[in-house]
Amino acid sequence: MALIASNSKPPGLWYDTFGSSNSHRSPIIFLHGGLANSDYFGQQVRFFEGKGFKIITVDSRGHGRSTTDFTIPIGYDLMSDDFVALLDHLKIPKASFVGWSDGAINALNIAAKHPDRVDKVFAFAANYNPSGVMDTTVSPVFNTYVNRTIAEYGRLSPHPDRYEEFLNQIVQMWQEQPNWTESFFSTINEMNVWIVDGDHEEAVYRSQQDDMARWLPDAGQLLLPQVSHFAFIQDPDTFNAMLWNFLGRD
Repeated sequence: MALIASNSKPPGLWYDTFGSSNSHRSPIIFLHGGLANSDYFGQQVRFFEGKGFKIITVDSRGHGRSTTDFTIPIGYDLMSDDFVALLDHLKIPKASFVGWSDGAINALNIAAKHPDRVDKVFAFAANYNPSGVMDTTVSPVFNTYVNRTIAEYGRLSPHPDRYEEFLNQIVQMWQEQPNWTESFFSTINEMNVWIVDGDHEEAVYRSQQDDMARWLPDAGQLLLPQVSHFAFIQDPDTFNAMLWNFLGRD
């Protein structure tokens, strides 16, 4: 499926839906990390589809099967606006967001700027400032991930020959955004937020998680054991169990 967002210059946002609407549970929107696509959440979709949730997966602007206008730099505010437009398109007044890395940044951004559209936020491996990003070029795991995204982009993208342009935009975004301080988090309903990371994280300094948890004192903070920036793939059973503990509770 595709959505042409009406509140910005197009992109065609590719999305898919699973499960049926449930009046007792908000739909879940899965937001993936930078360079990736929504397929990365396959094991989470299968798990929650069997738990009575309506699920939405979406490829962020310029990622996966979604298009972008390369004359407009990709940024978190722009992507967040796309996801709110997707909620409008699907006539979903409020959703829970499960975000990984850039997706977690987008989820927190929506929670701060559109709190009425957010039920819960499971923010995995987010940073609030570019200084919180590690040098991922020295990580064999992260380099393997980047090489994987090159092949995926060539297979999925509507503009498969423009990976270098796409990569340069994302790297520039990582170098410049986000730039949040404690005051940014003041509008977030912190009771419905978990700040989450893996204890072998190789992309974001743990101090970023600790700061956000301190600024959201009523939020939950969770450190998943023996996993890294890719915990949902490395140990999906534990990741899903913790996610279910958060989203499944009343």
